[in-house]
Amino acid sequence: MPTIRRLTLASTFLAATAAAVFAQTGAQTGTHPHTGRRIAPVMGVQGAEWLDRAEREMEEDPDRAIDVLKLPKGATVADIGAGSGYMTIKLAKKVGPQGRVFATDIQAGMLDLLNKRIAKAKLANVTPVLGAVDDPKLPADTIDLALMVDVYHELSQPQQFLQRLRPALKSGGRLVLVEYRKEDPDIPIRPEHKMSVAEAKTEVEAEGFTLTRTVEDLPRQHVIIFTRP
Repeated sequence: MPTIRRLTLASTFLAATAAAVFAQTGAQTGTHPHTGRRIAPVMGVQGAEWLDRAEREMEEDPDRAIDVLKLPKGATVADIGAGSGYMTIKLAKKVGPQGRVFATDIQAGMLDLLNKRIAKAKLANVTPVLGAVDDPKLPADTIDLALMVDVYHELSQPQQFLQRLRPALKSGGRLVLVEYRKEDPDIPIRPEHKMSVAEAKTEVEAEGFTLTRTVEDLPRQHVIIFTRP
């Protein structure tokens, strides 16, 4: 079977698997009041294999997603919705031993997986944080950059969450959303797990952030960059 066809079939299978996992972990949570966007259910711990799938490197190019952020050594970063720590490890290595990554998740089971990953990688610059659906539980005026990779669209209380995230960012700090492009109907993932730039701008700017840049270098996702004034 040709490689491209194999990868396409793998992506289709994984998308179906992810849909099943999402369906198992929570009922539909409603719509956003500013855009009418349908809020997606949260992926449960049983979906961790989806987060760590080998195809992710090809489908999302996560190293490129981090590179475009130009994080300096010593930066303090929040990996919000860190899950099993897939991006956390990459961020921790990027900011170096003098930097810090606060890895937040609302599921203790995900943090268990993340802790195992941190120990295996022998990293001392990661702080796991058990957050809440309406609060990332981050210290005030600490974060240079907060990153949500395929996470924001699942926030059940996005307005309250952003209102409580904002004080954790330093003045001029960045909030970055990486989201599957809703504008492209050919991207093989359920519509509620995609976002358009227009939706993100409307929702996030309403909570006191400013859209400063979008990057379209990734295969399937927007990198949408906001700043705290």
